[in-house]
Amino acid sequence: MTDMCLAIPAKIIQIHDRTAVIDLDGTQRQTSLLLLDDAQVGDYVIVHAGFAIHRIDEKEAMAALTLLREMADLTDLP
Repeated sequence: MTDMCLAIPAKIIQIHDRTAVIDLDGTQRQTSLLLLDDAQVGDYVIVHAGFAIHRIDEKEAMAALTLLREMADLTDLP
C-alpha cells in the first residue's frame, strides 16, 4: 500500500517572517510561506508537506473542507 499525501486548505492566522501559523478546524500548525509572495493574515491557502503552495478564496476552501470531512466520515480510520 502506498501512503497518500493531501493538500489541505487552511486559514492563515499569524505571519512571522516567512512562516505562518495556520488554522485547520481548530488545529494550529506552522507552515512555510517560501512559495507564496503575497500571503496575508486571513487568507486561505492550500498546504502540502509543510508549505503553503497556493492561495484560494474562502468559498472554495469551505467546499474543499466539507468534502474532506465527508470523505473522512466514510472511512474506518480513527
